[in-house]
Amino acid sequence: MDLRRYIKLYAALWKNSVTREMSFKGNFILWIVVELLWFGLQLSFVSVVFSQTETVGTWTRWEMVLLVGASNFIQQLYQAFFLTNCTNLSELVRTGKMDFLLLLPANTRFLVSLRVVDLGAFVNALFALCVMVYAAGKLQLHPQAVQILGFLALCGVGILIHYSLMFILATISFWTVRAQGIVWGYYNLFNIARMPDEAFRGAFKGVFTFALPVLLVSNVPTRVLADKASSPASWALLLGLGLVWAGISEWFWRLSVRRYTSASS
Repeated sequence: MDLRRYIKLYAALWKNSVTREMSFKGNFILWIVVELLWFGLQLSFVSVVFSQTETVGTWTRWEMVLLVGASNFIQQLYQAFFLTNCTNLSELVRTGKMDFLLLLPANTRFLVSLRVVDLGAFVNALFALCVMVYAAGKLQLHPQAVQILGFLALCGVGILIHYSLMFILATISFWTVRAQGIVWGYYNLFNIARMPDEAFRGAFKGVFTFALPVLLVSNVPTRVLADKASSPASWALLLGLGLVWAGISEWFWRLSVRRYTSASS
């Protein structure tokens, strides 16, 4: 794959996304406001919880605020790059527009996954980052460069896991034609990520740690920043699950494309 060619192609996709967003400025601003209000409700939930208790497991009030901020940061970055594209895959199949993408002289999965960029999500990710900085100040945390780089790297792995899992669900549309309900169902599970992993027990914790690792995606990076990471085992687990789900999603994508019979068939 010619890296420079794909960088130029992605730059063109960005330019198209900017043009589209600026054509509907009201919608762009309104969506940012809605997301910020939802983020504010999540932070209010922390206040409700800690009005009844001093800690959740070993997590204090400001550590949980840090976790909510990190969870929203990861979610918004995922939304910026991948969410719209994953949810639109079933429409590409239903309307036959997938025919056009398959004929283009570029990797089809690249085009399907990255053709639209949600610019408003970057603004919301910045607000989440500000909340994290404020919470870190309350906790008197002074993360070193290695911790910050580790946090960002683990966030990247978390985004990869979210993308791989949601892309697998989106490709079900090659069988069912419509799969938005399934995709948005997984997206709603993101809300679990803002909770401390210590708040859960038994089979529920096992499912959302190993099968659908939404708890790991936000808890592990936050532990790195908050000096709560007791061992590198959780890092290795998150990275391993990222590689596994990325491999499964690629296999499932190729299997799904072979089933596609185009709109004219």
